[in-house]
Amino acid sequence: MQVLKKVLISFVMAASMAVVSSTAFAAPKGEAAVKEAIESTISGITTAQAAVKSGDMEGASKAILEAANASKEFRFELTERQRQKATNQLKSARKAYDSGDTATGDADLAAALKSFSEMKAKYDETH
Repeated sequence: MQVLKKVLISFVMAASMAVVSSTAFAAPKGEAAVKEAIESTISGITTAQAAVKSGDMEGASKAILEAANASKEFRFELTERQRQKATNQLKSARKAYDSGDTATGDADLAAALKSFSEMKAKYDETH
């Protein structure tokens, strides 16, 4: 009976350690959403740039809006202020394209793409 108790206690302890350790090493659920948000933002910016090159200003405006909305989901404390500035550049680019000022729009889109790419690199570095 003593041996059975020792085996049972050992089994319960091993099982509890296995459960705790697998939970501790699991990837955080929010990390995937943040990574998807920054990738969607960068993808939206490149889509907008392609739309501008093809002359589809309405499509570019829509892609910029989608990129700006996706950028709101990218929450990383080290780059929060940079994200706000880059999102403002996206809004400025959209307004410029809507008013017909493609030079300003192109410059703002390029600056926003550079900024979001830097943020993604910082995020990838720390995660």
